[in-house]
Amino acid sequence: MSYKDFTLEQIEQIFGLVIHGNIDLFGERHPTLVLNSVFKSYLAYSTKLALSINTEKARSEMIIAPILVELKRLTDDQVSLFSGVEFNVDPAKGLNGFCDFVISRSTQQFYIQAPATIIVEAKNENIKGGLAQCFAAMIAANQFNQAKGNAIDAIYGAVTTGNQWKFLKLVDNAAYIDTADYYIDHLERIMDILLSMVHVQPLAMSI
Repeated sequence: MSYKDFTLEQIEQIFGLVIHGNIDLFGERHPTLVLNSVFKSYLAYSTKLALSINTEKARSEMIIAPILVELKRLTDDQVSLFSGVEFNVDPAKGLNGFCDFVISRSTQQFYIQAPATIIVEAKNENIKGGLAQCFAAMIAANQFNQAKGNAIDAIYGAVTTGNQWKFLKLVDNAAYIDTADYYIDHLERIMDILLSMVHVQPLAMSI
């Protein structure tokens, strides 16, 4: 068993979590972030191409990865970003396998160092089908942080097709699914949420 094999029912039963839906996780935020126009132009082009190709790999490489690389740049490299990494925390409980993207609140880029704070799973079109997989990896991240003596209050996750983003949150024994879906035409909103997850103020930039 690995992250991708879990169902939401198993997440609740095996790990004793209570999953809460219809929660507005970020509705109180009023973003003022202005993204670089060169980055926005590049992403608009690559997004059209990725959606035309319409594979999970294309969406991951051409939409999701550039957004997360820009997130790292906006934090002035205060976070580390890992793509397609094996993240084996507790194989006996099925907490093993590959994560599409892991973001750690660490400047060290050679290996995943606690605290791991965001798990991002790429999906071609099925957001709902990726929720359990993302929660399983978030649970693993929480256990990983605790084992390393660097636990944090909340672990965040996102299941995304690139143009559609669904955000998740794990706090103690409560797992939350954001009621809202965020779309790529509101890119500043998505980036503001990602920045709030790592608790880093963005760099000032010219547009």
